[in-house]
Amino acid sequence: MDIFGAHGFCLCGVTPWLDVAMIATLCVLILAGYPVAFSLAGTALLFAALGLAFGVFDIGYITPLPQRMYGAVANTTLIAVPMFILMGVILEKAKIAEELLDEMAKLFGSLRGGLGLSVTIVGALLAASTGIVGATVVTMGLLSLPTMLRRGYDPAFACGSIAAAGTLGQIIPPSIVLILLGDVISNAYQKAQLEMGVFAPRAISVGDLFAGALLPGLMLVGLYLVYQVMVAIFDGRKAPAIPAAELGNPAEVWRAAMKTLPAPLLLIIAVLGSILAGVATPTEAASVGAIGALLIAGARLTAPGGLFSGRGAVLVSAAAIALLLLLTSFVDLRIGRAAPSAADRAGMIAAFLLCALIPLGVIASAARLAGEKALRPIADQTARITAMVFTILIGAAMFSLVFRGLGGEETIHRALAALPGGAIGAMIGVMAVMFVLGFFLDFIEITLVVVPLVAPSLLKLGLDPVWLGVMMAVNLQTSFLTPPFGFALFYLRGVAPPSVKTIDIYRGVAPFIAIQILALVILALVPEMATWLPALLYE
Repeated sequence: MDIFGAHGFCLCGVTPWLDVAMIATLCVLILAGYPVAFSLAGTALLFAALGLAFGVFDIGYITPLPQRMYGAVANTTLIAVPMFILMGVILEKAKIAEELLDEMAKLFGSLRGGLGLSVTIVGALLAASTGIVGATVVTMGLLSLPTMLRRGYDPAFACGSIAAAGTLGQIIPPSIVLILLGDVISNAYQKAQLEMGVFAPRAISVGDLFAGALLPGLMLVGLYLVYQVMVAIFDGRKAPAIPAAELGNPAEVWRAAMKTLPAPLLLIIAVLGSILAGVATPTEAASVGAIGALLIAGARLTAPGGLFSGRGAVLVSAAAIALLLLLTSFVDLRIGRAAPSAADRAGMIAAFLLCALIPLGVIASAARLAGEKALRPIADQTARITAMVFTILIGAAMFSLVFRGLGGEETIHRALAALPGGAIGAMIGVMAVMFVLGFFLDFIEITLVVVPLVAPSLLKLGLDPVWLGVMMAVNLQTSFLTPPFGFALFYLRGVAPPSVKTIDIYRGVAPFIAIQILALVILALVPEMATWLPALLYE
């Protein structure tokens, strides 16, 4: 310190701004194109060294990092992330989205704007069964965009419909962002309660956030559909109808649709239903979803066989899972109890037998996917996405530790408290900052870096944690559509025909960004939309 002072360098004006400079440096590195995970960790190391040199940082702040890393990997809630990723990748490789788009286009194509409606409905179905934005946007862009353009759809309207429908996986559960947000909000809520003197803090689970996001997600789908219908009614040139003669016999179209729809719908019901009914935790439901997706892929690809071979084995396994979920709903299957009833013992034996049947279909499906050379790409893509998420998670943990050590948490709390309007003003300020950050950062960085810093201060102001989490999720969804770095725009640009200009994509998503802002306003004015279902199910 004396050395710096001897050269006339005044530290008193520098060190209080190290936390602000840390955020600015991170933004510069990310905008420069450096990998996010390494930008987070590198920035943290740099400013930890500066803080130590200036004598304003205690090394004890980063000693918990190994425990944080182990905790992130061993977190039972976050185990749901790779399971849901696997579920989505399997459904993508099994061409389920292609079949859904084809059948929905035939069902609605005879209406003006029908192709746009079919894209939104399929986007909602895929969101509830995969939750992976990139795969959904790319698949629908490859399959629907050429058809919509060939049928005379306005390029901007077509691109906007596809990009917006592809982002529904961010808000409709099961969603990766809701899992990450659920973990972050839960930790922030417990921390806020402890700081407020509540030493028996109430817990918030990912299941609460799933239930809270369901109605807002459906509302957003409804708003998209209303907009598309209005465009079809008042500006039909942008969304012309397909002649009914080209779509085939309506009875045959319905039969084909009824053959395609049940499998993904049953998967959605099994995963979401088990979570909302309290039968399974999100992690357990994610494993059911991954196995269910594998069985759906196997049923599509395997040839008919006997009861324990081929498609027969797949159907036996699917029936075993359904019966197991049903059994769990009515019978207490917890083992290790002193004196279970006779009915419970019978239920346990039945559950063991049903579990023994599940591997039959799993092995048959995996073998068929391996034969189709799809198993290795599925494993590779799942591992890559999972590694990306957890590497960012570890980098964010180190960043937040150093940021807190430099006094950043107090800086944020003071800034939010200074905003006019109390809790409402602070909430508006945070939402505005997150919206602007969405122009430049991915939802994972915002969730793992920004939310842990601002959520405790907001929760101490008395905001409901479920409502706060859902508001943030809807806001984060917008980051996929906002230029210049909206990921859905990049995905769509990569698969769009050369005739589609980038400005067409930007013009197309603008109305849907406005719809998402409208959804945020509605949710802010009617918070019961996010809090009613969790209260009904879990309280």
